[in-house]
Amino acid sequence: MSVFSRSRGKVVGGIAVVGVGALFLAGCAGSGGDTESSAPAAEAGEEMTLTIGTALPQTGNLAFLGPPEEAGVAYATAQINEATADTGLTLDVIYGDSGDTDNKAYETEIPRLLGEGVSAIIGAASSGTSLQFIDQVVGAGVIQFSPANTSDVFTTYDDNGLYFRTAPSDVLQGEVLGNLIAEDGNQTLGMIVLNDSYGTGLAGYVTEAFEAAGGEVVAAPTYNTGDTSFDAQISEVVAAAPDAIALITFEEVTTILPSLFGQIPSDKLYFVDGNLSNFGDQFPAGSLTGAKGTLPGLTIDSIAAFTDELDAFLEAEGIAALEEYSYAAESYDATILLALASLAAGSTDSAAIAEKLVEVSGGSGDGESCSSYAECAEIILGGGVADYDGVSGPITFDEVGDPTEASIGIYEFGDDNTYAAYEG
Repeated sequence: MSVFSRSRGKVVGGIAVVGVGALFLAGCAGSGGDTESSAPAAEAGEEMTLTIGTALPQTGNLAFLGPPEEAGVAYATAQINEATADTGLTLDVIYGDSGDTDNKAYETEIPRLLGEGVSAIIGAASSGTSLQFIDQVVGAGVIQFSPANTSDVFTTYDDNGLYFRTAPSDVLQGEVLGNLIAEDGNQTLGMIVLNDSYGTGLAGYVTEAFEAAGGEVVAAPTYNTGDTSFDAQISEVVAAAPDAIALITFEEVTTILPSLFGQIPSDKLYFVDGNLSNFGDQFPAGSLTGAKGTLPGLTIDSIAAFTDELDAFLEAEGIAALEEYSYAAESYDATILLALASLAAGSTDSAAIAEKLVEVSGGSGDGESCSSYAECAEIILGGGVADYDGVSGPITFDEVGDPTEASIGIYEFGDDNTYAAYEG
């Protein structure tokens, strides 16, 4: 498989692999936490309880991403609390459901989490869903930290300095996918696009890259979250007779695909992070042979030690190992960074933590590199500046809370309708 990485605009190459599945960690919860703006700073090693919430998709059209994301948070929390005797910081997590813009689970979950006095909320996975409650969260003076939002809207959003993400903007994923489709020899492209900030934004960047490579987008109908029939969109795209079709969707892809089978070769189908999944026997064998897709983040090969440890942690908790690891590392890193920023600030106050997030990610440029919570905490409590290099990558936030380095993996489906490394 190919992986493209960008560090302040530069694109380079690499290799790796990934896997998929589903699981919920619904019963883990904590309580308490000081989020008042007047929260006093703590001395190094003084006891503090940091309370955060999650608004990750337990339901809705990205529910398949909820289990790995919640697992990443839970594993990081266990490591943070194992070190409490040395650091003085205890982390409590209150798990919640973001849902999607159709079922609107966030309408009750976000007020519930804010009512618990959380200092930060990790979520949502969907950019469109995050945009439904970001004003409510940052307006309450609370940090919103997404492990999977990729819409470019957040880069310039008026968030009071309280929004962060460990996933890269879709500027890069769109560039990689558009170029891939062109490099595969396709001259015309059709797309079926989710009509939200994620879908239309990513489609725009795919179009820009594909057309810059000499191609033409001949159809790009949209649909809305909650739609159950896609006949009109499929008919429009097929009637345009494109060389290839890109599906910029979420879980709705399972309804769309059967109508495309037989109308376009499987190796002319392209997926994105919102729908890249091991479909297996959901479809007849060979239905997706040669189809490709992109997924932001480092690949499973490169973080195998982490995923092995994560599965061992889940097994010890009596939970089956994950089959899907998408955004688990980004969720883990978000949790670690929040705890480290709290330590560096000596406070559980949201604003104080936000002020330290860039620093502990390495964004200030003057920290000592470290790669685990315990190692970074030791540096902070010793009076130094920690630069956390995460499982998902170096991270290194810029001044608006975006990671300045990113990787995009390219994957290919086999005859069993599961995806693996693209070796092209």
